[in-house]
Amino acid sequence: MTTQSGTTEARADAPEGFDEITILWISEGMSCDGDTVSLTAAGQPSIEDVVLGLIPGLPKVNLVNKVLSPSLGGEDFLAPYRKAARGELEPFILVIEGSIPNQNIIEGDGYWTSFGNDPETGQPQTLNWWIDQLAPKAWAVVAAGTCATFGGIHAMAGNPTGCMGLADYLGWEFKARSGLPVVNVPGCPIQPENFMETLVWVLQHAAGSAPPPPLDHMLRPQWLFGKTVHEGCDRAAYYEQADFAKDYNSPKCQVKVGCWGPVVNCNVPKRGWMSGIGGCPNVGGICIGCTMPSFPDAFMPFMDEPPGGTLSSMVIKPYGAVIRRLRGLTNDMVNHEPRWRHNKQKLTSGYDPHWRA
Repeated sequence: MTTQSGTTEARADAPEGFDEITILWISEGMSCDGDTVSLTAAGQPSIEDVVLGLIPGLPKVNLVNKVLSPSLGGEDFLAPYRKAARGELEPFILVIEGSIPNQNIIEGDGYWTSFGNDPETGQPQTLNWWIDQLAPKAWAVVAAGTCATFGGIHAMAGNPTGCMGLADYLGWEFKARSGLPVVNVPGCPIQPENFMETLVWVLQHAAGSAPPPPLDHMLRPQWLFGKTVHEGCDRAAYYEQADFAKDYNSPKCQVKVGCWGPVVNCNVPKRGWMSGIGGCPNVGGICIGCTMPSFPDAFMPFMDEPPGGTLSSMVIKPYGAVIRRLRGLTNDMVNHEPRWRHNKQKLTSGYDPHWRA
């Protein structure tokens, strides 16, 4: 169930814990497979750590992902998916990568995406069909990346596919068998550790060793997306001092050259991208809001100053100028050593060898 605070709680009839669980990962949504590729860069923990059982307290995990699978493909690869669709594979976590097209807007024959063929007719089986079959049977459902969570690039204005996020397709009130709603981990692509940290929490919950992960009103992990880019940005102090970059070679605040960091929920500047290194503004890239539900439409055209950038910079400009000057004076003062540090004949530090309490 979802509480008034936005956090999630499991149903009372949820199982106490599993010793083994399967992850069925489908990346046949409208996508570039970038989230799977990004996942392979995770190190805290890595997907290898999870699959090899190196993390204490987790159930044994069987991962089925087309990029990471040893299968040669075809029906051999699809076997666990078909087994789950028949209700013969429990428990499993369904991970969807890529946005969900609207199959209902197609007149006549045709399809937007497919994942294998119907064994009886030979016709392609759409992503929508698989979601309809698997989501109600899944112990948990996780959306990987902004395309799967909110629709992303493929769902922008003017698109012909009617694309949407997984929660839009299943309904925002959808609950998996665990009682969890869709767990949204946005990012274009996912930040590797963000996804793995969320997945491990879900797995710990499946093992009965952790409560359900706390999610915000957009079903994102609260501890990862509760702060803005600006609040964790290496350049934030320049904004406070009204010291703005005029081009992309500057180390200063990039708000006036197109950065949306002050209003975007994302922890990438604090966490880095790989092994704590990188993160868009940290390395000179503006934040374009890729973790947000309104991406990309609300943040276009990219590289233009955000609507509030001019006003906020005007408001903070006089304050920032005064603060920069005062800090400059203080910086100069503390950049000199005290006068008693010298090599002369007399001790001038204030030490009194005859003083008694």
